[in-house]
Amino acid sequence: MAAFLQPGPVPPGPLPHHDGSPLHAPRRTALGDTARLRMRVPAAWGHAARVWVRSVQDGEPRYDAARSLGESDGWTWWETEMTVTNPVARYRFLLEVAAGEYDGGTPGTGTLGTGTFGSGTAAGSPGYWSLNAQGLFRRDVSDYADFRLTSFPAAPQWLRRGTMYQVFPDRFARSADADSHPAPDWAIPSGWDRTPVEGTGPATPFQFYGGDLTGVAEKLDHIQGLGADIIYLTPFFPARSNHRYDASTFNAVDPLLGGESALVKLVEAAHVRGIKVLGDLTANHSGDAHEWFRRALADPASAETGYYYFTESKGPESKEPGTKPGTGEQGVRNYEAWYGVASLPKLNWSSEELKHKFVLDDDSPVARWLRPPFNLDGWRIDVGNMTGRLGATDLNREVARLIADRVRDINPEAALLAEATNDAAPDFTGEHWHGAMTYANFTRPLWSWLAGDAAHVNFFGTPLAGPNRMGAEDFLATHLDLAAAFSWDLRLQNMNALNSHDTARAATVMIDGGQLLGAVMMFTLPGVPVVFAGDEFGLKGHNGEDARTPMPWDDPRRVEADLRPSYSSLASLRRGQPALTEGGIRWLYADGDALAYVRETAESAVLVFVARAAARADLAAGALSPAQFAALAADPAFSTGDVTAYTGAWATGTRISAGEAAAAVWVLPGTRAPGAEAAAGSAAGMKGPPV
Repeated sequence: MAAFLQPGPVPPGPLPHHDGSPLHAPRRTALGDTARLRMRVPAAWGHAARVWVRSVQDGEPRYDAARSLGESDGWTWWETEMTVTNPVARYRFLLEVAAGEYDGGTPGTGTLGTGTFGSGTAAGSPGYWSLNAQGLFRRDVSDYADFRLTSFPAAPQWLRRGTMYQVFPDRFARSADADSHPAPDWAIPSGWDRTPVEGTGPATPFQFYGGDLTGVAEKLDHIQGLGADIIYLTPFFPARSNHRYDASTFNAVDPLLGGESALVKLVEAAHVRGIKVLGDLTANHSGDAHEWFRRALADPASAETGYYYFTESKGPESKEPGTKPGTGEQGVRNYEAWYGVASLPKLNWSSEELKHKFVLDDDSPVARWLRPPFNLDGWRIDVGNMTGRLGATDLNREVARLIADRVRDINPEAALLAEATNDAAPDFTGEHWHGAMTYANFTRPLWSWLAGDAAHVNFFGTPLAGPNRMGAEDFLATHLDLAAAFSWDLRLQNMNALNSHDTARAATVMIDGGQLLGAVMMFTLPGVPVVFAGDEFGLKGHNGEDARTPMPWDDPRRVEADLRPSYSSLASLRRGQPALTEGGIRWLYADGDALAYVRETAESAVLVFVARAAARADLAAGALSPAQFAALAADPAFSTGDVTAYTGAWATGTRISAGEAAAAVWVLPGTRAPGAEAAAGSAAGMKGPPV
């Protein structure tokens, strides 16, 4: 995580490093634990005279000195202890560099012993550096990007180890049973391989292709063949649109999808194969045809009226069309609605009755579908960032706690994810949501780095015509900026998606071949890879609605690129390499057209190189251990395009080059601290990295 000097150019060699992975921090902590922490300093960077961990305990900073463990493979390791005083324990490191090795710039790059320390710094004084989850700084920094240990209950292991496959039911697969479901009055019947999807326009939410849950069950071989072991279903409740986020009830499965029996059969068939199934629930709003909303409209004195935000009725003289942004109108009653979409009235979580109906009651939507006979394995909560928030009212954490406590009471092994399209970290501590479906730290900067020349794509609702193209150094800076405030557990459990049902398709946004390059990163960076159905066929779309293309099962002409073998290989690689599901991350190179990083555990490591054009990455001596360096001479475990690793003498570093847009992944030996066994014996009973 901490890999690059902030701000500044790409450094010529490795930098001091720590991340929250088991090499450096305990897997789990509890309040009152003494957590053993490690960080390491490369000889190529310089020599740290002293190191401290700076933690924030009950709001006040405290410093604890570290001790040197010795040197291994060109790195000096330091170890210290920190008391876990608060549920979210924040910390960073302070490094002191002796005056003889510091010239006011980056150690290892200047003239040693010049005594020049910049304005206001006395000659001969040591230099001090702060190391946090965003990088290495020559100054004091905000606590926002501190490393974090948490003492909250652990998420299920299957989540962080899994590969997720997102299904939009209306467009995934249509079984023979679907022919017995006549199109409803709101729908515009559309032919699976005949009617183009309308990405914008009045017909967009009403095009009905008739995919159903039995169709999903019939394609489990396909899903499993891609290496996916988690299915994420977008909503299955009855509604008046093809996306079904406007539920008319939360107590039934849409008959158009096959009803409750189809869901039961799908989940049972998936579980036989070891596949988990997540549902999609809107805790922020219902549909305007929802039974609760209909009752509220019919009887202003009803309990259901309190489930929503109704505002003052218009007087007889108020006949102007439309309503203010954020509201809808039914008759003479105004109400708050999601983004001003009148069909999505916003739920009011100040209502105690709503809390029972939605969460606490045995037949509530949160509880019912997790229990037999349905047995969903968890929920993805739609627009979790907006739930419980309206103006001065902010009940977001209260609602998250309510839902999380209920889910874990029913099934401690259930997963709970929530959507947050912005900087998600402030709402995601691990106390409630296990992870975020967020685009800010991965998807958006990746689109900008791999951006092609599409004339216009929806860039996440911004006024831009498309992604603002950037170099690898800016991709990394953006990624670190927006990922740093997550705890390590959250980073491993966040959803990493190239695209989704709410975005343009990567194949439209990116350079030729860019989708596969992005997939390499999606499967190898910290987080849960999310494949949106159709990615494996290279499907295209300029916005979320246009991207919801029916799967080309019977029309090979609609297959843009058959990426099934590559996706399957990447999923298999991730499943077989613990470094890719729990290992730390060190960024080795990021400049212009190329980047490289390594995921590390004590047992094994994985090096990833990606280039968007002909480029090279020069890895300095010390970036890898001698054994890891030697392993680069072997063939990569996965590659696409022309990639070559040049390995000479370890002391001179190595070069990886690409003759075109390309990527490669190597499996390497692991990384171990010096004197690990002795340290383990002396630290018996102390929570710390496994050795």
